[in-house]
Amino acid sequence: MTRISEELMANADIQTLQLALERREISSVDLVHYYRSRIEAYNGKINAVLELNPDAIEIAKALDRERVEGGSRGPLHGIPILLKDNIQTADRMHTSAGSICLAEHVATEDAYISAKLREAGGVLLGKANMTEWANFMAVAMPSGYSSRGGQVVNPYGPGIFEVGGSSSGSGAAVAAGFAVAAIGTETSGSIVNPAGHNSLVGLKPTVGLLSRTGIIPLSSSQDTPGPMTRTVSDAAILLGAMTGVDGSDAHSLASDGQGHRDYTPFLERRGLHQARIGIPRWYYGQLDEEERQIAEQAIQVLREEGAIVIDDVALPCQDAVWNYDVLLYEFKRDLNAYLGKLDPAKTSVHSLQEVIAFNEAHADKALVYGQDTLIWSEDAKGTLTEEAYLTSLQTYRELTRQQGIDHALQTYQLDALFFPKDEGEDLAARAGYPLLIVPAGYTSKGPMGVMFAAGAFSEPMLIKLAYAFEQATQCRKPPLL
Repeated sequence: MTRISEELMANADIQTLQLALERREISSVDLVHYYRSRIEAYNGKINAVLELNPDAIEIAKALDRERVEGGSRGPLHGIPILLKDNIQTADRMHTSAGSICLAEHVATEDAYISAKLREAGGVLLGKANMTEWANFMAVAMPSGYSSRGGQVVNPYGPGIFEVGGSSSGSGAAVAAGFAVAAIGTETSGSIVNPAGHNSLVGLKPTVGLLSRTGIIPLSSSQDTPGPMTRTVSDAAILLGAMTGVDGSDAHSLASDGQGHRDYTPFLERRGLHQARIGIPRWYYGQLDEEERQIAEQAIQVLREEGAIVIDDVALPCQDAVWNYDVLLYEFKRDLNAYLGKLDPAKTSVHSLQEVIAFNEAHADKALVYGQDTLIWSEDAKGTLTEEAYLTSLQTYRELTRQQGIDHALQTYQLDALFFPKDEGEDLAARAGYPLLIVPAGYTSKGPMGVMFAAGAFSEPMLIKLAYAFEQATQCRKPPLL
């Protein structure tokens, strides 16, 4: 490889790399070697990658041969991708959700989306560090920390800037050029938050558009995987590759007919022209002066690109007081169901209660920040009935949909809402609706993004709007490692 090709690979998008692969300027093996060497050189500072796939080189070799003998499978053929450590892979890598109690857990089946990525020709390069148990372990635990992997740091300012959570390693790794892209998961902000802090594109899909089978759960009503990339086009490519109807996931079955196998046709340069974008000013109230300036500049870009900006959109639910009854109930139920299926001969924990006991027995390593959230969820059985849980779930859906996002879209006849940073992420999370965050600038506290939101299965619209914004601004700058 030449020096030019190495510089290109650190920040190149999928289309650029695919063109180089087709021209035989590089091979998939070259890509794997390059990213592994970059991880070796810089991961000690960033701590974003937990482990590498020992079979990645052989997989890349097979895909290179296939390209020569039978042609390319598509845009992901031979492209290295990292997965968050709660996403199963049926290989020699581990799946632990960042916890030392599952540090030796090797899955016997791919997660549905892992299998889809392999089918598309992706090279599963390794597992990314994350906030332990998807940031549902301890109130005091900082974003990006896990007992298995330690603390992820932001490549734009190690030890200075917030890295975001819980898909922290996925975000930091892609920003640092450790892979072309990564897959994160979100329950409430865990894709869009680290994407914003790491100057990335983060796409949190509608719950059910992508299957959750084979992903260590937090909340069945809110969990979803999604792509974390350096460009909107890469996010669209990955979303299409992972979309499919999975009979093992009830939410996936319910989404049948709503997804697309290819989202790239929605990459429209003039996608903002005549689009009606609402500005929910209540969510802008916590911005500091630097953040406010970037947000206002971003709104001006919308206008310059031909969008019809409706300012000061009000949501009836914006003053609502939220609790976490739904997450406490679902986490225990869903995690127990997942752990209960693991092989007793290979895994020592098979319930949330056993996780808590394991942590207490290994407190010096496992309980640096405690486990109060785990304990609250375990104890919820005595205070949170199924009836109370179902009532809370219905209340939140009513508030966030009919009195929230749907209300705003219908009342003001909007195509999307426009949020600063990841404000509004909990609103969309409880509604089960998609979000797409894109880089918007840099402050003294680090990178800042802006976010498009709309109703269920509005990914085509969000991609169109975000792509137009990205192309108009081109503001992402890679970190200096």
